[in-house]
Amino acid sequence: MSLSELITGVEDHEKTLTVFNSDADTVETLRAQFGDRNLTVRGESTESGTPESYVVLSQDEEFVTAAAVKDVLGGRDQPDPGFDSESYRPILDHLDETMFTSYDTEQMIAASREIEDRAWRLGAGELYAGFQKLSILEPQMDVYERLSSKDDLSVHAYATPDTESVPDHGSNLTIHVERAEEIRDSWFVVYDGGGDDVNKCALVAEEREPRAFYGFWTYDPETVDWLLQYLRATYGLIEQ
Repeated sequence: MSLSELITGVEDHEKTLTVFNSDADTVETLRAQFGDRNLTVRGESTESGTPESYVVLSQDEEFVTAAAVKDVLGGRDQPDPGFDSESYRPILDHLDETMFTSYDTEQMIAASREIEDRAWRLGAGELYAGFQKLSILEPQMDVYERLSSKDDLSVHAYATPDTESVPDHGSNLTIHVERAEEIRDSWFVVYDGGGDDVNKCALVAEEREPRAFYGFWTYDPETVDWLLQYLRATYGLIEQ
């Protein structure tokens, strides 16, 4: 299975967020809040009209979780896509591996920074990042040299060659120069959590239109482990 096939597999599992006993404006607000995800938001009312203003998340018509509308709306002012799980509980945990659509470069950088920041704060483990091209990696070298300055954090960057030389870098940063189409088309940041499942996270996306990215983020340890194993096995041989 490739990165693209993994993204497609996540995309095929759309969830539904049903908003009960709320006004139309609230439904529209939630629809806008989750508008960049592979998620259908709809409004319904119970016969009794109670309890007031709550949401139910379901997948394939099976119940996943429920929450008060005010708890879900509490995260609406957080930076997209809100990797701070406290901002979206109890919905975010169950929206794990939900697609986002048409993120631009600025949104992708912001999303990547959330994972990079977690790796920086923990200062241990392994971080894998795909930059598509060396020319895109070049402006990010200061960030990645800083990350690799952590003695217990091993950092790997992947890119296809579109410049004459590989950027200079320290010994704790490994740059994998690959000519694979998948590396050219994919943007990913995968952190192994320093060996702790609770801290594992990843962002995976593909460029389907010029500078428009489709993908997902995940805190699921098994998905993160699969990504780590896939990258190590598929692109572990060519290093600079």
